[in-house]
Amino acid sequence: MFAVRYHRYGGSEVLAVEEVEEPHAGPGQVRVAVRATGVTPADWYLRSGRLRDFVPSDFPRTPGVDAAGIVDEVGEGVIGTAVGDAVFGLVPFVDQGGAAAEYAVLEAWAPKPRSWSFEEAGGAAGNIDTATRVLVALAAAEGMTLLIEGAAGGVGTITAQLARARGLTVIGTASEGNHGFLEEFGVVPVGYGAGLADRVAALAPRGVDVVLDAAGKGSLADLVAIAGDPDRVVTIADFDADRHGVRFSRSEAGESPGWAGLPLAAELADRGRLTVPLHAVFPLKEIATAHDVSALGHARGKIVVTVP
Repeated sequence: MFAVRYHRYGGSEVLAVEEVEEPHAGPGQVRVAVRATGVTPADWYLRSGRLRDFVPSDFPRTPGVDAAGIVDEVGEGVIGTAVGDAVFGLVPFVDQGGAAAEYAVLEAWAPKPRSWSFEEAGGAAGNIDTATRVLVALAAAEGMTLLIEGAAGGVGTITAQLARARGLTVIGTASEGNHGFLEEFGVVPVGYGAGLADRVAALAPRGVDVVLDAAGKGSLADLVAIAGDPDRVVTIADFDADRHGVRFSRSEAGESPGWAGLPLAAELADRGRLTVPLHAVFPLKEIATAHDVSALGHARGKIVVTVP
């Protein structure tokens, strides 16, 4: 099969489409003929070597942690999924990639919502897993107010919708040009940067219960002050979290608490309550450009790569 690979750390120029051996589904896994895969900051963090102290790399490596496609192999012990099913899901954590290819093995998946295109589904699973994991960590519950720093990106938009479905009020930081975009998801928009605490206080006079930092722009001190307690703040993007007493949430080996969010998200999507806004869609041969666009940090929604 053809797959994107890189053989050393570096910029997007190290990415190349190569012919490689096909993977096969092991016990409890399925293999899909990939139609689309998402691009996440973790992909280019890993590629650049930024995470080398956290996640050792064995080269060559294929990026892509989530995918949507058609099941063509079913591993031992799998029930409820058959060859020919359209699904979306996540590659095994131990691989930390592999979806930017003609075929990929998934260890967590759900039926593709009828209301989603393959492009939308291809960029959904990673963000749903992250959003669900964060909401569980924050014990987010009906009646609470959630502040999302960096709400217009892929994780932010999904977290906001899942939180709203749980009955939370959501306030989200974004540039002024994205305020109308956030309002489409029922998010109360607010400008980021200096003076954030005062602006949030005006919007939530009773205070903010929990906070997600999805931006990693060095605002943790302000976010902790807004929440009133570092235990009420989780970041997925700021590696300085320990200094502020804030939890850093990332995928771990083994079953993720976020996996349970995949079938629930599919149900919400088919009820018209969860959408995957797409910032840009690129063909597989242009994955380097997709990585570069993601690294700019200004995506409104998800960046996706399609596989011919």
